[in-house]
Amino acid sequence: MPEHEADGSPHTATPQVADFLRRRREQIAQRWADEPLFRTVFTVSRDEAVEAGKAVVDALAEVADAGRVEDPDAAGFSGVREQLARMGTARSRAGLSVTQVSSELSALWPPVDNLLLADLDQAPPEQVRTCAITLSRLLGTLRLVAMQTALSEGQALIDRQRMQLLEVATPVIKLWDGIVAVPLIGTLDSARSQVVMETLLNSVVEQHARFAILDITGVPTVDSLVAQHLMKTVAAARLMGAECVVSGIRPAIAQTIVHLGLDLGSVLTRASLADALAYCLHQLGTDIVDATPGGANLR
Repeated sequence: MPEHEADGSPHTATPQVADFLRRRREQIAQRWADEPLFRTVFTVSRDEAVEAGKAVVDALAEVADAGRVEDPDAAGFSGVREQLARMGTARSRAGLSVTQVSSELSALWPPVDNLLLADLDQAPPEQVRTCAITLSRLLGTLRLVAMQTALSEGQALIDRQRMQLLEVATPVIKLWDGIVAVPLIGTLDSARSQVVMETLLNSVVEQHARFAILDITGVPTVDSLVAQHLMKTVAAARLMGAECVVSGIRPAIAQTIVHLGLDLGSVLTRASLADALAYCLHQLGTDIVDATPGGANLR
């Protein structure tokens, strides 16, 4: 055997592992196709799971060629990150915990290790040991990449769902022709205030609204940053050609605004949503009357 092939150093083990992965690509993919991680994700056909396995083996071989077996940012992993994320997310949605998904990823190592040992049955023990260690590190990095990608995808999904919940929790209601309202309930933080502004302004354009009511009766508290967001929303609505009315300012919120020294002199306010609606209707030339036995009385 040539001297460099007998060398058991990690430096020469990485190209040997890369060569092994390419030669045994088909066998590895076939064995992986029977593992739960591949079998339960690629359910259309076994061939689909085999092809997915081949893509992962190719990525591992590329990483080994580059000598970056412990680097999760190695360029070789870029081509399979989306696939790994899909696999990890699919198993998480199936009810598996992060630990269980990690265990399924770990289960990919024994089939490959067995093939490596069979491939090196005539090699010196030191070479077998270093190649096995290199392969173990490489597959450990693959597991790390898969978990990082799956967690990132999971966080992105959570962020999207959070934004969807914010939008659902910020409905814009058409009260009358030319009048829209946003009844706010619950904590009003900066993120939600931004959603309120965007949703309200879009509705002003879509409904051709002349008046927009921000009802904060159900908001328990408002800090200085949120109050500034509300004032910006009022200003933005005016730029869109709509007059904005803030209603339902509770005593505690009024005291907070005063203590913070915020000037709401330019903001039109009303005690309740009903008062705000009555004001808007009056401005539109429409009045609310009470039906009484003696006739109609203007409210």
